[in-house]
Amino acid sequence: MPIQHVLAVVPVSDLASSNQWYEAMFGRPADNNPMPNLVEWQVVPGGWVQVFIDAERAGSTLINFAVDDLEDHLEELRRRGLQPGEITDAAKGVRLSTITDPDENTIRLVGGFRVQY
Repeated sequence: MPIQHVLAVVPVSDLASSNQWYEAMFGRPADNNPMPNLVEWQVVPGGWVQVFIDAERAGSTLINFAVDDLEDHLEELRRRGLQPGEITDAAKGVRLSTITDPDENTIRLVGGFRVQY
């Protein structure tokens, strides 16, 4: 049985403020609001980020997003009022920048990432 979708769930304590933050992060309103305590964005075909009220787990998530041009992506986030961290170098040409949402969930933006199977 093949997997058809991946759903990354981000627990938050306040859906209204988190929804605004993620709208700035993704540059658009949520794609779906299937229930009062959940909003979601499709970020790639078959890949969704769900922002969900769960105060007990809020702040415990780490999501990595590979982007094609890290500097341009960070500049766009700054224009939207967000404050991504400085770029750090990792192994094999990979570069990273970290940003946190209002609950301190961590989103790492990854540049120079190449899938190797």
